[in-house]
Amino acid sequence: MTTEKRRAPAGAAVLRGEITTAIRRALMQELAAVGYGRLSIEAVARRAGVSKTAVYRRWSSKLDLVLDVVAAAAHGKLPALDTGTLRGDLALLFQAVAHALRHPVASQIIPDLLAEAARNPSIDATLRQVLHARQQEIGGRLVRRAVERGELPADTEPDAAIDLIVGPLYWRLAIARLPLTDRYLDNLVESVAAGLGAESVLPRPRTAPMSG
Repeated sequence: MTTEKRRAPAGAAVLRGEITTAIRRALMQELAAVGYGRLSIEAVARRAGVSKTAVYRRWSSKLDLVLDVVAAAAHGKLPALDTGTLRGDLALLFQAVAHALRHPVASQIIPDLLAEAARNPSIDATLRQVLHARQQEIGGRLVRRAVERGELPADTEPDAAIDLIVGPLYWRLAIARLPLTDRYLDNLVESVAAGLGAESVLPRPRTAPMSG
């Protein structure tokens, strides 16, 4: 009896990861270029260099595709926020977020999705869920460590503190549409630290000259 040799998977099965990555990248570029309202699966597939079928194998609609990519982006890596001081942690967080938000694709997509969320309950719910969870994870850990170090009062309200930490960046990007300059971020560190009730950083006293 002859044994039929089983073929190795080919085509989409082999390139699945590469195709998925290409589609996600194309989605971000297309979304930045035309916005959610004019976005189409056909355009995403064309930009990714794949067939519409390849997209529909992974996502049933453009809404599912967008929500999946938004959720994946929200869970992207950030540096470990454990510099030893509240102000150091804030500075590192603000620099990391500003770096991501300064990207031309992100700066186009985020305001558009925030506007679309007001009209689309599914997008609104997903943005609320993934962004709130991410803020709680990062901001909550930052605040908790500051309380443990004695830099913030023990009765600091975590939710209000997190809103104060992350709110200005999104406001400046999505509403005011102003650049996140290094000077602004430095001032924001001090403003947020003061708003949270952290002790002020006092200048070091000058060493008294030695008498001869």
